[in-house]
Amino acid sequence: MERKDVQERYKWKISDVCGSDEEWEAAFAALEKRLDFDKYRGTLSTVEGLLSFFAADEALAVDAMRVYLYAFMKHDEDVRETKYNSYIARVMSFFTRLDEQTAFATPELTALSDETLDRFIADPRLKDHDYMLSRIKAQKKHILSEKEERILAQTGEALSCAGDVFEMLDNAELDLPEIEYEGETVKLSHGLYSVIINGKDREKRKEAYELYYSAYRKIINTLATTYFGNVKKDMFYQKVRGYGSCLEMALFEEDVDRSVYDNLVKAVNDHAPVMHRYIALRKKLMGLDTMYMYDIYPSLVENAELQLSYEEAYELVLKGLAPLGEEYNALLRRGRDERWIDVCETEGKRSGAYSIGIYGNHPFVLLNYQKTTHDVFTIAHEMGHSIHSYFSNLNQPFAKSDYKIFVAEVASTVNEVLLLKYLLKTTEDAKLKKYLLNYFMDMIRTTLFRQTQFAEFEERAHAMAENGEPLNKDNLTALYKSLNEKYYGEAVVHDDNIAIEWARIPHFYRSFYVYKYATGITAAICIANKILTEGKPAVENYFAFLSGGCSADPVSLLKIAGADLTREETFLSAMREFEEALDEFTQLS
Repeated sequence: MERKDVQERYKWKISDVCGSDEEWEAAFAALEKRLDFDKYRGTLSTVEGLLSFFAADEALAVDAMRVYLYAFMKHDEDVRETKYNSYIARVMSFFTRLDEQTAFATPELTALSDETLDRFIADPRLKDHDYMLSRIKAQKKHILSEKEERILAQTGEALSCAGDVFEMLDNAELDLPEIEYEGETVKLSHGLYSVIINGKDREKRKEAYELYYSAYRKIINTLATTYFGNVKKDMFYQKVRGYGSCLEMALFEEDVDRSVYDNLVKAVNDHAPVMHRYIALRKKLMGLDTMYMYDIYPSLVENAELQLSYEEAYELVLKGLAPLGEEYNALLRRGRDERWIDVCETEGKRSGAYSIGIYGNHPFVLLNYQKTTHDVFTIAHEMGHSIHSYFSNLNQPFAKSDYKIFVAEVASTVNEVLLLKYLLKTTEDAKLKKYLLNYFMDMIRTTLFRQTQFAEFEERAHAMAENGEPLNKDNLTALYKSLNEKYYGEAVVHDDNIAIEWARIPHFYRSFYVYKYATGITAAICIANKILTEGKPAVENYFAFLSGGCSADPVSLLKIAGADLTREETFLSAMREFEEALDEFTQLS
């Protein structure tokens, strides 16, 4: 389907951001004229100077993000249109120059005494910036001189090359072979691989699995070198900023206590036998003498998919999220009716789904909706992101509006869990109930167990490099295979293909990102259960979290919602959910 053939009500209303390319060009030109921050240099030692600088910087950032958002959305409507690639590149160059021009600010602030910073933090005129200033104080020992910070700002584009190279290899130059699929010979792609590996045809799954990994094996040395380059980038920043390790740097930058990460890894490792039990049950129910990793993806319950139109799916989401109250449901309806959402798959449109929001504007959601259970849950997921952004932007000043990545997956997953539990409670179809339990177990497997496995791989790979051991295909593959064996157990074969899975994971180029998916689903399960058992008080606490932005550290904000990640019990409750779902599924099987 071409975009021109889609009804307007299924397209996002991009004019809410910017009316036309001509308007965009005028807005971008105006931005460049405002790029002059030298006059603020040396003025940040007074409240008045700080307020003036913050006002100028934030006003420019808000307008620049609007320009960026338009270019980003237009590009994703049709990625074949190169014009918007140019737009995005111009905006990113602008942001780099803005970073360079404002690089003096952090060194100036960290040069101030603790007493001065404490006075600023306590001053009501700077209340919008008190959390940021407290983080500046905490970061003092990691901030360099103005000249050095300016140099570091200029390194950003150069040191992102490893990720850029991986993206080019993975999306443009990976030599994926052809495969026969549905009577036609077609080139295997990431999307088609996902479809086949989740499909019923075991021989086709095996064929796709072997062909897919054969393409990565051809360039495995290049991929190992590329990943090592990314780790060396992390080590560069870790060393120049004086952190004890790359993991310590990542946790500090997110303002997350190390105990949270350690609680996650310990809980998942301690409950690996439950995952082994699930994998063994899967093997038994599939009637397999030997099970491979390409067998762990298909649903164990066939022909129970929800096959709903977009309108039906959205109404189901509204019912599933009813425990969040009328205000929340009204926002969901508003997002649908006011065209926050781009619904249909069209030629050239970016694949997948996401939510994106900027300060001063309602958020937007990109979908490629199909009549599948997964896509019904995707509506709930992405609207969870959007309403989190909506509440945060509505209730916080710009300086505190952008919630940290650490909590970014919580609201989306709360919605998924609530929808799932609604369906489990209301369905009278035993087959659908089994399907949904399987869906829930696989959600936990992929988001909690698998992402923690990824996190352990990153932690150990970085530790190896920090200890002077070069990373290559052999030691990376050996490391990944050992982790796969630990996580999935003896019921499945850990072959040479799955051992190189590390080579195809894009998130490894955003180091120490993946564990946040696992803490996110842990917090979400805890919060959803409180909403369902405690009602209105839990909803109010949850809304306080959604409205919190980055007004405090993310772990403290989650505590408001009732999810204390500094306590092992919070992680154990998520493990119990997995085990209880497995017990119920086993009884029904």
